[in-house]
Amino acid sequence: MTEQSAWSFADDRGQLAVADRRPSRVLAYVQAGATLWDYGIRPEGIFGSGHDGPEPDHAKTGTLPLDAVDYRGAGDDLDVDTLLRGRPDLVVAVSYGHGQLYGLDPDTAKHLEERVPVVVIDVGQARTLDRVAERFAELARSLGGAPVPDAADDLRAARERLREAARATPGGARVVALSPASQEQAYAARPQMWPELRVLAELGVGLVSPPDGAGVNWATVDWAAAAALEPGIVLTDIRSNAIPLDEVAAPAWEPAGRRARTVPWNPEPLCSPQAHARFLALVADALEGAAGD
Repeated sequence: MTEQSAWSFADDRGQLAVADRRPSRVLAYVQAGATLWDYGIRPEGIFGSGHDGPEPDHAKTGTLPLDAVDYRGAGDDLDVDTLLRGRPDLVVAVSYGHGQLYGLDPDTAKHLEERVPVVVIDVGQARTLDRVAERFAELARSLGGAPVPDAADDLRAARERLREAARATPGGARVVALSPASQEQAYAARPQMWPELRVLAELGVGLVSPPDGAGVNWATVDWAAAAALEPGIVLTDIRSNAIPLDEVAAPAWEPAGRRARTVPWNPEPLCSPQAHARFLALVADALEGAAGD
């Protein structure tokens, strides 16, 4: 590759991806692909992680036109030939630190990078959600994408609405984020480890942390311990690897017998302004409802 390359992008590993022309056939990890679609970049294909199955997880795909985007599969189904079957000219992956491509076996990732340029965006807990969003926006612009008009204004309005809702909730609603694991256990999120939950805390939402102990991002708790956190609002993981909360025979969330309000939560969020605004609006709806109880 010469210095006359028509396209290049420095990723979050500090590596420069280069191509003779702007890539137009992008293969992306599902979270990245759905985010790029919000900027008008339609990936030719997407792939999942070991948490996913033979069909795409609709909690992660946002508004992607799945009838026009090839899902390559996930986990053991992913090998280099499968990943390259759509002849992508760029792969966009995510990392949770250390530069490892999430969802891909390291050996598969190595051989993939020998065949096609790869860009990695770090979505780990060390990053702020704003910084992750900025990086996706930069990548989208380099690929010819653009933000939806007024999306940034809508996000600012959503933030302010949520701030006001948090301020107006008497005593503050106790908000717990969790991923239902089974009829016996749940994974309760440690809010400081999740960029999108830190945004909620910055806006005044009363996030409740599980007890200290094992688990960096999650604390494994039984349902009695989850109920003991006394949530007024539960942000519940809606990815396909979590069981639906309404299928859990859980203890009563509140001593008074009132059911906690629930908000769907994707711990692998889309990082576009409009997707973030939608999530903040759902939390604001719950807080406003709690204030009226």
